[in-house]
Amino acid sequence: MYFCTMQDQLNDLPKRTKDKHKAHKTFLAKLKKKSPKQLDYLMQELHEEEFQRTDCLKCANCCKTTGPLFTPKDIERISKSFRMKPSKFIADYLKIDEDNDYVLQAVPCVFLSQDNKCSIYDIRPKACREFPHTDRRKFQQISNLTLKNVKICPAAFNIVEAMMKKIN
Repeated sequence: MYFCTMQDQLNDLPKRTKDKHKAHKTFLAKLKKKSPKQLDYLMQELHEEEFQRTDCLKCANCCKTTGPLFTPKDIERISKSFRMKPSKFIADYLKIDEDNDYVLQAVPCVFLSQDNKCSIYDIRPKACREFPHTDRRKFQQISNLTLKNVKICPAAFNIVEAMMKKIN
């Protein structure tokens, strides 16, 4: 399916993910049980191909709809850059979620600018740097996370679709 704009892709993403959820879930479960030998290489290839076509600055749906997890190292690095104590950074920007992780108090991300650029890009959290985790080694181990990410990220959706075509 071809989309002319990122906005078209974002508008259609909920329907596409709903239609494909069962197929994606089944496929990823199979991958978890028995993954192909070259899966990491294939994922890296598909990830690179997709991100040659996809411009995150035209989307930023991840920053607009979900908040990253902040590790202690993230908090230390970002608060240091802001010249504030980690406890002040936590109080001003973060909360503890149901999994006992530090996350943003609200979405969209407070560090997202009008032009979809991240105001803390060079020091952004590890979760942001690695999103949508489609080039991660041992990709098959994060199938639950991938099922969540395809609902948010058109690129992740496209990568899973391409992977299904290559492997099936």
